[in-house]
Amino acid sequence: MTTRILVLSATILVLTACGQKSAEESVTTEPGTSAETTRASEAAAEPAAMPRTASADGARVFFIMPADGTSVTNPIKVEFGIAGMDVVKAGDDQPNSGHHHLLIDTGLPDLGSPIPADEHHVHFGDGSTMTEITLPPGEHTLQMLLGDHLHIPHTPPLVSEPITITVE
Repeated sequence: MTTRILVLSATILVLTACGQKSAEESVTTEPGTSAETTRASEAAAEPAAMPRTASADGARVFFIMPADGTSVTNPIKVEFGIAGMDVVKAGDDQPNSGHHHLLIDTGLPDLGSPIPADEHHVHFGDGSTMTEITLPPGEHTLQMLLGDHLHIPHTPPLVSEPITITVE
């Protein structure tokens, strides 16, 4: 919840800095046009793009463990690798840095928006590079996605190859 509030607050600050109007600001209308009609037209327009952070040339993220195709037992030890960039805490806006997100049994989210936070998109905004997870028995896919200080994927995005594990 706190992460979502931070992302929302940062987004509002960015939009304000870019000159976007908030819903509370007054709207200038053409004669004979209501403010509500103008707001509805503006709301239907294309949303403002989220700010994007460049990734370093040649940077990559990868799994140190588990290895693709392995059978594992709970708790599953997961270690994230990164090359060419630094891992920092969410909110820390350092060049060539970000923090890990673990995607479990899901595809990539919208790469132009903040990464969701749910059971399929696990955030490591504390700067962690390893964790333990518990998954039900069966086959599962894992993938890593690096997010910037606002949990938005970099440009180009730093995404690991997906791996498949079997939980016994």
